[in-house]
Amino acid sequence: MSLWQYANPVKFLNLSGKVLPTLSVLTVICLVTGMYWGYFLTPDDYKQGSTVKIIYIHVPSALIAINAWFMMLVAALIWLIRRHHVSALAAKAASHVGVVMTLIALITGAFWGQPMWGTWWAWDPRLTSFLILFLFYLGYIALWSAIEDPDTAADLTSVLCIVGSVFAVLSRYAVNFWNQGLHQGATLSLDKEENISDVFYFPLLFCIAGFVLLFLVLTLVGTRAEIRNRRARALVAREKG
Repeated sequence: MSLWQYANPVKFLNLSGKVLPTLSVLTVICLVTGMYWGYFLTPDDYKQGSTVKIIYIHVPSALIAINAWFMMLVAALIWLIRRHHVSALAAKAASHVGVVMTLIALITGAFWGQPMWGTWWAWDPRLTSFLILFLFYLGYIALWSAIEDPDTAADLTSVLCIVGSVFAVLSRYAVNFWNQGLHQGATLSLDKEENISDVFYFPLLFCIAGFVLLFLVLTLVGTRAEIRNRRARALVAREKG
């Protein structure tokens, strides 16, 4: 059985309709568990106080913001190579989730940074590349809206997605590329010594899982809506023709 069969809109709608209820329940369980554990059952940090608990929103939203763009990149390449409409529409749906997550990460980062750095914003390499990524999200969404022909819009937005991937990479690895800047290194790492304390680490994992599942749910819902909208436009055009 090939995964490409789900590029068929009908099969995609059937499969996504079956998995969405389960994914939605898991999303709620992970988010409620992670947020309650993180905000009510963990102590304040000895340096940052209660401010450290912004981590339960900031880190997952930033993670999704960056990886949503990578998901869009994969979908864009599939569209350009295989011309599967579901992949282009999935990228479009993911962009709306990604831009919101990027905005959340920027806002929570400012609230976290102000008491730690003494400023709401700094032209730090990672922060700057993240802001540019946010602008690429806005440009991507605007380009979809500005072009009437859906295939042409999919082509142009796919090219934009490839270009914007540079800043997605910089947002993820800027701390490694440049040793200067205010932003700290990775909160989660394969190197156990670089991870945060376990008391914050485990609820954070639940929050990350919840945000990942939330992204999947919202992207599936958005893709389903885009497929139906495309069908509706095709029917209207056929009746007019």
